[in-house]
Amino acid sequence: MENLWSGKRFGVLFSVLLTAFTAYALLDTFVIPRQYAVVAPDSEAVQLNEVTAPPQDTERNAPTSQNADNSDAQETQSQSADGSEAIPDMSRKPRRTHSGAGGSRTKSRESADGSATNNGNAENSVTVTESGVRSYSDDNISINITQYRAYNTDIYVADVTLSSPEYLKTALAGNAYGRNIKEKTSTIAAENNAILAINGDYYGARNSGYVIRNGTLYRDSAAGGEVLAIFADGSFRIADDREVTAQALLDAGAVQVLSFGPALVKDGAVTVTEGQEVGKAMASNPRTAIGVMDNLHYVFVVADGRTGQSAGMSLYELAEFMRGLGVKTAYNLDGGGSSTMTFNGEIINHPTTNGNSVKERSVSDIVYLGA
Repeated sequence: MENLWSGKRFGVLFSVLLTAFTAYALLDTFVIPRQYAVVAPDSEAVQLNEVTAPPQDTERNAPTSQNADNSDAQETQSQSADGSEAIPDMSRKPRRTHSGAGGSRTKSRESADGSATNNGNAENSVTVTESGVRSYSDDNISINITQYRAYNTDIYVADVTLSSPEYLKTALAGNAYGRNIKEKTSTIAAENNAILAINGDYYGARNSGYVIRNGTLYRDSAAGGEVLAIFADGSFRIADDREVTAQALLDAGAVQVLSFGPALVKDGAVTVTEGQEVGKAMASNPRTAIGVMDNLHYVFVVADGRTGQSAGMSLYELAEFMRGLGVKTAYNLDGGGSSTMTFNGEIINHPTTNGNSVKERSVSDIVYLGA
């Protein structure tokens, strides 16, 4: 009898310990912040022993990353978007414009570039409506934000021209690299005096995928897919992390490497198929992407989704839309509830995770413009 009770007590104790261990493992994976490095003022990483960081926003959302939701690098000299050797035009001065809401204009066409598309239905062409939203210009940065209406979705496009690549930057939540260190896109933007910002690749939601930020290599483990390398001259290159290492990209001059993906447009051609998606993502989602039009000429794109107002976009629709804008290279960043664009402290789009409320998701990092 005593042995029977001992066995029952052992079973109960084992169950309690197993439950506690499982709970801790889940908290450690998704909630408890782990800081591995801080960003020093000179942008060099200061390595730390693994410590528990101060409490952050512990909102838990399922990320739409390359592995959780969601080609051809040569270890050669950095090139411009059209394949020629990139020589930044340091004398370019964007024209000065007035900031504030722009006038609206509407034109009906069959796709963003004027070619016929059908959004999955041969009888219904896509009508694109454009309206000016915001603009900004100084001697070095010119931004014009336009709201588009296509694929039953509100899409926000920031057309950006820079005098120097130094104004295209990234920032980490809390100015620290680690796991579960998260802040809202608007918060990270404010902390870094960003003029314009979009969410980045949410590196912290994954255990792999290259992370190079502002010239510092933080993570060199490959995720088995396409990455976006941004070089010191401002040029973009799509690389396959199965063919090139993070160190090789850094040595070649990459100052930013983002690892969500996939590539949407390469050499002006769409590179995703109509049925392609990232991980377990639905066909239509909020989206974030970045593209290059020409030397120091970029577009930041954020699409709303998951609401009655905006259905969201598939990867193929996003790629077609960006190709229509005239990009040479475009890359998909984290989407879903992460998709956020901020401009001078204002949230431009309507971020949502489940469609029930408009609310920013806390993320690991941003891409932004600033002095």
